[in-house]
Amino acid sequence: MTGIAEEVAALTFRTRAFIDGAFVDAASGRTYRVENPANGRTLAEVAECDAEDVDRAVAAAKRAAESGVWSGMAPGDRKRLLVRFADLIDEHVGELALIESLDVGKPISDTRALDIPDTAACIRWHAEAIDKLYDQVAPTGPGAVAMVVREPIGVVGAIVPWNYPAQMAAWKLGPALATGNCVVIKPAQVTSLSLLRIAELAAEAGLPAGVLNVVTGPGSVVGTAIARHPDVGAVAFTGSTEVGRTVLAHSAESNLKRVMLELGGKSPQIVMADAANLDRVAERVSAAIFWNMGENCSAGSRLLVDRRVKDDLLARLVHVTGSTWLVGDPLDEATRVGPLVTRVHMERVLGYIEAGTREGARAVTGGGRVLEETGGYFVAPTIFDDATNDMRIAQEEIFGPVLTVVAFDGEDEAIRLANDTDYGLAASIYTENVRTAHRMARAVHAGTVGVNCYSEGDLTTPFGGFKLSGFGGHDKSVHAHDQYMELKTIWIDMAD
Repeated sequence: MTGIAEEVAALTFRTRAFIDGAFVDAASGRTYRVENPANGRTLAEVAECDAEDVDRAVAAAKRAAESGVWSGMAPGDRKRLLVRFADLIDEHVGELALIESLDVGKPISDTRALDIPDTAACIRWHAEAIDKLYDQVAPTGPGAVAMVVREPIGVVGAIVPWNYPAQMAAWKLGPALATGNCVVIKPAQVTSLSLLRIAELAAEAGLPAGVLNVVTGPGSVVGTAIARHPDVGAVAFTGSTEVGRTVLAHSAESNLKRVMLELGGKSPQIVMADAANLDRVAERVSAAIFWNMGENCSAGSRLLVDRRVKDDLLARLVHVTGSTWLVGDPLDEATRVGPLVTRVHMERVLGYIEAGTREGARAVTGGGRVLEETGGYFVAPTIFDDATNDMRIAQEEIFGPVLTVVAFDGEDEAIRLANDTDYGLAASIYTENVRTAHRMARAVHAGTVGVNCYSEGDLTTPFGGFKLSGFGGHDKSVHAHDQYMELKTIWIDMAD
């Protein structure tokens, strides 16, 4: 821990908004406090921007977009700068991982090995696609040439959540920047620090002023101003379904900007009676809910398990939870579960735990706050048995380390329970029968289905949800590029 303490002491946080290639104070001069969720202490004071700052950022992005300084750049040159941007993120992985761990409460082992490297990988992947995607020539007679070309929208707004500040930003920035757009992005109010540093690295890589702007502050003010701005041509949002509805309404009430929403989830993990190696299943099921403290939109928060193997699997789950998912200081390499992001969010999660008990479910492990003496917002990994699918803990997104176990009898009931939710983001199916796996994967209403694993796919596969889990598009893969571009038909009359 001595080395970590020295690294923390050496950190310098960027706390001002990043607009038109420079750090600037909020127009009002106001700041707000962000805290370390591991101890509740003040971490930094960050610029509290408002609509005036959004106007400044959008104006800078619009100037850059209309000048062609980015969109008019040769695809290979744009690719080269974004690859350099990704390389700089990799070169600063230690610094960025530490910032994210302090700001969000994530275990340092995760931010160093996963979150920040994946952020760089996402930027690099989309950069490499820039000069490999072609426009089209439509079939016509000899008297005409018809081209179908793609052009950047211009100014893209992005609103990203607090659970993966850098990685979710990359999911938006990668395709939006690769396709030649300029971006105004709002990080979550409580977790702005890593993205501000990343914006500085983008400028160091050579991205022109105005191409990437970061506006910090409350979602109700800054997010609303972005979603309603007439010069923003598209907005990409990741967060709660409730706020996603508001973003969509703002678009309808303003300039009908394109809207892409990646929203909440209540993802089922279905374990059939023939699932092999229940120890391995227990490890994967626990990872799906306790990884990132359960603060994950696609977390496998509902375990639907065949009644014939439920007790056996549950005993293994309780064991692996106690032995593997260790709660503690996120700067300790041994920690697997850090604090929840804020006191308010911790109290929300604890409220759901109390509701589960009131409704008749039984906590077989966890069930409350731990390490209270640290001042941090730690909640023990919790598993509820004896639950039914109509309970609040089985229907509402808790966004914490809480797993709800529901028993079923047979495949038909498993599918009915899996689909008995307003959400449809992800699902997992554990079975040794390939026919069962294929049949159920088709029948479950979810944007991503893992078989014998918990998976969100990789950068080559789209990520998005059905029902209240998504709207208007997907993150990741080349499919994401089209969301940030307009299709144009150019018809040329070749007749004499």
